[in-house]
Amino acid sequence: MTGNHKNTSITRRRALAVAGGTVAAGGLAAAGYQAAFADTTTTTAATATTTAGSSASSGTCMELMSSVTEGPYYLDGALVRKNITEGKSGVPLTLRLTVVDATDGCTPVPGAAVEIWHCDAWGYYSGYTTANPGGSAPAESEDGSTANDKTYLRGYQVANANGVVKFETIVPGWYTPRTCHIHLKVHTGGAKEDGTYEGGKVNFTGQLFFDDEIAESIFALEPYSKHSGSYTKLADDMVYDGGGASSGLLTLEAVHKKDASKGYRGFLTLGIDPDAENTGAGSGGGGGTPPSGAPAPSSSPSS
Repeated sequence: MTGNHKNTSITRRRALAVAGGTVAAGGLAAAGYQAAFADTTTTTAATATTTAGSSASSGTCMELMSSVTEGPYYLDGALVRKNITEGKSGVPLTLRLTVVDATDGCTPVPGAAVEIWHCDAWGYYSGYTTANPGGSAPAESEDGSTANDKTYLRGYQVANANGVVKFETIVPGWYTPRTCHIHLKVHTGGAKEDGTYEGGKVNFTGQLFFDDEIAESIFALEPYSKHSGSYTKLADDMVYDGGGASSGLLTLEAVHKKDASKGYRGFLTLGIDPDAENTGAGSGGGGGTPPSGAPAPSSSPSS
């Protein structure tokens, strides 16, 4: 998945597959958030379910991809919750992810814990709010939100009987030298405890990516536009290897095609090997350390 940064020690069986889903739009105002985060079933979602079912019946699964580095901004102890925004402003994004067993005909993996984390609209991560995102951006403290600087835009969801998890968040901004992305881990064998997820092992560490044209249309909007500088496109990113959906590229579809601010909805199928283990820690290189380096986090998230 990472081009020159791939972990070649991971076999195709001991990797995670990503089948592209569909993402559609919702709004920055309250009504827009309701539209973006609604639980309505779309045609594309039904199509994704049908595709997964067909794969399961045929005994085959999606194209596999290798794990990548977890990057410099990972923190233990993220909270189990659906909405991870904590009041951070940005274009709404709902992610619906389905975890399946790629070694067993794409059968669902109930109880799998999907963990995501990403930067805010100006490129700042919780726990690392003084790390320079590159270019010119206001200080993270100027965003006016009530977000907890140790926990925002981080969280777990535990898969239901169909292997499905759902997150409500915002489209990430960017930081030098990385393109727009979301970090992802899939855990199995643990359990929810004291508001977080404990035990088990990490089966996969990866990243999700956004189409350049869509990302740039979002970055022209407030509050993203307050961060100026050189945005790294997909072709120049140190992690994305050009493989499309199999490399984590989300398929995005706006509900309101003429208004990017209305948000997006995303569907992705994640095919894992439950026997595999890859934390992404210590992989080197592919995390995208910002120009000033990543300082020690202000604090680990509390449960």
